[in-house]
Amino acid sequence: MQDHPWEPQRVAVVVNPIKALADVARDSVIIACRKAGWADPVFYETEADDPGFSMARRAVEQGADVVLAAGGDGTIRAVGESLAGGDVPLGLVPLGTGNLLARNLEADLADPHHSVDVALFGSERSIDTVVMHLETADGRTEDHRFLVMGGAGFDAQIMADTKDNLKDLVGWAAYAEAGARHLFSGPRWARFSLDGGPWVSRLVRSVMICNCGELTAGIVLVPNAKLDDGFLDLVVMTPRSVVGWLRMMAKVVLQHRHEPPVIDYFSGKTVRVEFHEPIESEVDGDPLGDVKAFETTIDHRSLKVRVPPSQADDAGIRQRDPERGA
Repeated sequence: MQDHPWEPQRVAVVVNPIKALADVARDSVIIACRKAGWADPVFYETEADDPGFSMARRAVEQGADVVLAAGGDGTIRAVGESLAGGDVPLGLVPLGTGNLLARNLEADLADPHHSVDVALFGSERSIDTVVMHLETADGRTEDHRFLVMGGAGFDAQIMADTKDNLKDLVGWAAYAEAGARHLFSGPRWARFSLDGGPWVSRLVRSVMICNCGELTAGIVLVPNAKLDDGFLDLVVMTPRSVVGWLRMMAKVVLQHRHEPPVIDYFSGKTVRVEFHEPIESEVDGDPLGDVKAFETTIDHRSLKVRVPPSQADDAGIRQRDPERGA
């Protein structure tokens, strides 16, 4: 991975200690730093009430040149949110079940040693992040930032009700089990507006804002989504029967061109969604409780991430869809 001399780096690692491969990741980072002739890394463990926000900020304050997130999507989101807008890059050491950001950056999910090499010696890519402003069911407002996907409805129900012990046992298939339990929950009325445009009303099962397109098991939910194109992708799901769910699944899995009426795609830079009654919400797999509205805004190329050279900013391999703007 290392193809040119590196200046010594002060390495910080925010690690979720309960992950099965946490100790493997720790050892790999220590060995890699010592082989490079650098100082030993500084480790910060996440806590039950803080998946990495304060740890990442403390690492930057103490002079880290790169901050590695060793954990699941929640840890990676917390570290990424804390680094967004700054010059310190995020290194990915995915140890979770979904690992969605790592998947969309074509990381090697099976080898934490390779992930560490990329995080320490890889190239850099600037990606978009998404700021979400929530209006909660009890009248409060909250601001969050996510890297992959956020929304309300069916996807949030799945994230809230997936059993942790089942995830440890069967991996991503645990999400399917939770989804089956909520397949026929009632739809909710919602209306949405993109970039301040006209309102559109739908009876929805799920409203998702996507910064990238690939889910677990190689399923591509949003084929046109790119992590650095400056656009949000809004996915509105409206199935109301078994046939509707099957049609939507066929569209997503088979990627045929026919647009079924049970799933619609929109694109813009800002999205506001309002609900007739409170509905479950989530960002990057973290449940956020019931909301009555949310608004999202793209923060273009606001986070630096260490990636393989083929994914770097200067690789010249990504093409913007001309229909999505310059």
